[in-house]
Amino acid sequence: MAGVRELNWDGLVNGRDLGGLPARRGRSVRRAALARSGNVAWLRPKGWSALWGHGVRTVIDLTDPGEDGPDRAPRPPGLSTVRLPLDDSSDTEFWQRWGGPLSCTPLYYAEFLERYPERVAEVVRAVARAEPGGVLVHCGGGRDRTGLIVLVMLALVGVPAEEIAADHALSHEPLRLLAAAEGRDDDAPKIAELLAEHGRTAEDVLTSITETVDFPALLSAAGLSELDLQALRARLLDDRAGSRRSRGGPMQARRRSARRSVGFHACGCGCARGCDATRGRLAS
Repeated sequence: MAGVRELNWDGLVNGRDLGGLPARRGRSVRRAALARSGNVAWLRPKGWSALWGHGVRTVIDLTDPGEDGPDRAPRPPGLSTVRLPLDDSSDTEFWQRWGGPLSCTPLYYAEFLERYPERVAEVVRAVARAEPGGVLVHCGGGRDRTGLIVLVMLALVGVPAEEIAADHALSHEPLRLLAAAEGRDDDAPKIAELLAEHGRTAEDVLTSITETVDFPALLSAAGLSELDLQALRARLLDDRAGSRRSRGGPMQARRRSARRSVGFHACGCGCARGCDATRGRLAS
């Protein structure tokens, strides 16, 4: 399944279509509805053509202002780019606790969700309300910030915790290859060592968050409406067997609801291209 979902577009790093993952009530994530990756600014002309051909019509960029650098090639006309920096770099208290190498592990996810549910809700809302077509979410390396947002959205549509953790783990190999190509050390062993120092593994951290956080309640309190949640599920999930097809994403979900009446930095951490040197992110 992982090989089938890989997006090997020219210039793209750590790209995957999340289609095919199992979800609640026998359904699954729709192919080409949601993709994740590293920075799309690295795409070459053939890569952008492949992205468009895959059906992506909206790109959601979680990186910090100035982090991306210029695009290698022009983006396709008609492609929408929504820039929603996930991190609040001004929150020195948070990053003094969770910055540096810790920000390259899922150890910080739970406290980030508690501290910044509005930022997470804003990204989920943007996916739910995107124009018809596929949505690609990316950060720097496509693992940490993107991993948090993908965890939330997959949990909201009922993908099991073990599947979410397994998908997260798939980011290590493409980032290892990127590090080797750039003459850097692979950061995965460092991450595993850091997690072990806290008596954890990435799998058990991700599983615990997925199974214990009430994401609908958390995001509802942060401003995500029931209409947006329904729209997200309509966009991401395959249709039920024998049911009428749900096309176009959020607008149709709203109508149905209404009828029912709703490069390597000098920070010393070995970080990958696209990191925030002030936080020491290895691969965001």
